[in-house]
Amino acid sequence: MLIGYARTSTYEQNAGLAAQVRDLKGLGCERIFEEHASALSERPALDAAIEYAREGDTVVVMKLDRLARSVKHMWEVLDRLRGKSVAVRIENMGIDTSTPTGKLMLNILGGVAEFEREMMLERQREGIQKAKLEGRYKGRSPTARAKTAEILALRAQGHSMASIAGVLGIGKASVVRALKNPHTGTAPGTI
Repeated sequence: MLIGYARTSTYEQNAGLAAQVRDLKGLGCERIFEEHASALSERPALDAAIEYAREGDTVVVMKLDRLARSVKHMWEVLDRLRGKSVAVRIENMGIDTSTPTGKLMLNILGGVAEFEREMMLERQREGIQKAKLEGRYKGRSPTARAKTAEILALRAQGHSMASIAGVLGIGKASVVRALKNPHTGTAPGTI
């Protein structure tokens, strides 16, 4: 059985979702799971599609980025499907993991993507180190620490931690740290 999965990031992308569903139907998908979910959010329809799939089925997506948010997530999804003996078909790449060639191609593409990510992170670390040596990199400015006096004043007036966080536009955890150690804005024992 072919099982389709379609996803868009926002509700405003209805045309994109409709196009995916149309194309999945055209490919012969008997059941289609669809959802509006950002790449980083939970995906109940994807979980439902994986749960629904049975041995010998194939989950079909139009593009890889509709299925997985990262290389790590892709491997997690593929491992879940492999554990059920379910194949994956990625239409725009011509990859079908029900074939040995499809499995090989997906492994190669996943490896290349992982390698590229590692290279990008290495270049980023090198750039930051160079900027630090040149005195151009200061890191993120400690916004909450700079507001310690305001935090203490609002707390003395009886404001709750949530209220202080809202008024100052900082996280509640930052308020807690500032109250625990008002001299530095950090909790004792932390840097």
